[in-house]
Formats: sequence, C-alpha cells, structure tokens
Amino acid sequence: MTNDDTPAFLSPDPVHAEGLIELYNFTEADQQRIADFGTRVGDAAMPIVEEFYDWLPSAGPWFRELLNDPDVLAHVREQQVEYWRDFFKAVVDDDYLWRRRIVGQVHARIGLPVTAYFAGMSQCQRSIATLIRNEAVSEAEVGPLMESIERLVALDTAVVVDTYNNIIEETLSEQTDSLLAMSTPVTEIWDGVLFLPIVGLIDSHRAREIMNGTLAKIAESQAQIFILDISGVGVVDTAVANNLIRITKATKLMGCTSIISGVSPAIAQTIVDLGIDVGGVRTTATMRDALALSFQRVGLQISNGS
Repeated sequence: MTNDDTPAFLSPDPVHAEGLIELYNFTEADQQRIADFGTRVGDAAMPIVEEFYDWLPSAGPWFRELLNDPDVLAHVREQQVEYWRDFFKAVVDDDYLWRRRIVGQVHARIGLPVTAYFAGMSQCQRSIATLIRNEAVSEAEVGPLMESIERLVALDTAVVVDTYNNIIEETLSEQTDSLLAMSTPVTEIWDGVLFLPIVGLIDSHRAREIMNGTLAKIAESQAQIFILDISGVGVVDTAVANNLIRITKATKLMGCTSIISGVSPAIAQTIVDLGIDVGGVRTTATMRDALALSFQRVGLQISNGS
C-alpha cells in the first residue's frame, strides 16, 4: 500500500484510525446501520453521484472550470462512485483512512478550495437524506441512521481536510525555503563594505537566516560596514523592527557598523508610532546616502571626475 517515498502523514496509521473512531464516537452499531442501509439500497452511490452532477451546474465556477474536460469528468465520476460505495460499507480501518487521505491529497494538488469541498459534501448529504426518505425507512430507524451517517461524514471530512492542510503547509514551507535559497546573498561591494537588500516579509526564521549569513560574511571578509537595505520590505511592525535591531547589534559585536537604508517616511512613522527604540542604529532614507556614509567611514573619497 505504501512505499519509502510516501509522506509520513499519508501512511496508514492504526493508532490514528482508532483515535478517530473514538473521537467521533463511531461505533459498531453505526457501522452496521450504514452497511445495512447500503445493502438494502443496492448501490446507494449511483443516485448520490447522479444528483451531485445535477447540482453541479448551479455550483460555483470553480467546479465548472475543473470539469470542462470530458476525460477528467469521467474519471472524477468514477472515483466518486467508488468513494460512496466505500462509505456505505463503513469499514473504518487503515485502508479506509488511506483512501480518504488520497482524496485530500488530490484536492490539494489540484487546488480545490476547502469551501468547494464542503459545498459538495453538503450536497451529497442532502442526497443521502432524500435516498433515506425514498426507501421508506421507518421513523424509528431514520434518526439513528442519520446520526450514524453524520458521524462518518464528519470523520471523513476531518481526514480529508487534515491531509489537505498538511500538503498546503508543506508546499508553503517548500516555497519559503526556495525563496530563502534564492535570496540575494550578502555581497562585498567594496573592500570592507557589505550589502544586503531585503525584499518581502521578515519573520523570525528569515531574520535568523539573514543574521547567520551576515555574521559569517563579516568573519570571512573582516568588513567594517554592513548596509541592510529594506526599501523592498512591505511591512514593518514591532517584530520586524526588533529583528532588524537584533541583526545590527550582532554585527556591532563583531566590530562591524550597520546602516539600515531605504527607510521610507511611512516606515519611519510606523516605527515612531510603535514606540520602538532603535537606539544607536544608523539609518538613511536612500541607498545612495548609505553608500556615501559607508565610503566616508572606510576613508574612501568619491569625486565626479571630469
């Protein structure tokens, strides 16, 4: 069923299965009610899926765009029929949970919004209720049967959404790591002068990466000045400002003076409004000003020439 390349969160886990059954209070009686009803109907999956596709044209545009391809549509219908046939067996074991996780995996990979998934499941629950009425289930049976079905739908949904969220978080983490890997490295633009432009957001993880890279470069080059340009940083709040201050303090401990350039009027106002103490951190409005100051500090004179 699994192999060495299977993500851990997709691997069948009997402990997890037992935990879900207990969490959702899905009993043997629930399983028996659903299975008996499935046997009584014969193939409960077919009317549920047929009603789903009758409903689909009135659903959001996302469903319609996804299912424009006849081949994709045929495949999805086949998978849905198998899903509901599996549901009406109601045998919640390792394999059952694995198949539900696959549903979450597929939805995440194709970018199906969670809201669209919930809308589709809601429609299917309405179809099940209609099916129960059409089968003339006794009044005494309807309540317990619907409760059993609701428990299993809730359990299914939890597994699908949990898997969906795990994959989305994994994807975001990979994208963040890729962005960090592609970040402009600390560059020695002149003897004794280092430069690093920052674009985007600065969270604690990225701040640590910046600090580690900067300190390593200072140790390697014995630089006297480090210019940190934040003109490409979209948001500066308390956390961001404190991260910047920590970076400058760390460079100072290594005998290197930091200059933060690209401080716009909006950023300056934000820092003042937040009451952040920038201490002895040297700042400039532009990169040009930062370069002029740094060249002055290393004893370099710049002339226009003729």
